[in-house]
Amino acid sequence: MNVTLSLGPLVSLIAGILILVMPRLLNYIVALYLIIIGIIGLIGVK
Repeated sequence: MNVTLSLGPLVSLIAGILILVMPRLLNYIVALYLIIIGIIGLIGVK
């Protein structure tokens, strides 16, 4: 059986669990996500 994980859903799952455990992290997680997506968009990582 082959199991492959892509980065997006894995990061979303971890972020969701962290937000449930510590709701104060929501602002930081959203900010980091937006910064990372912006950097990837500017660099053009595929």
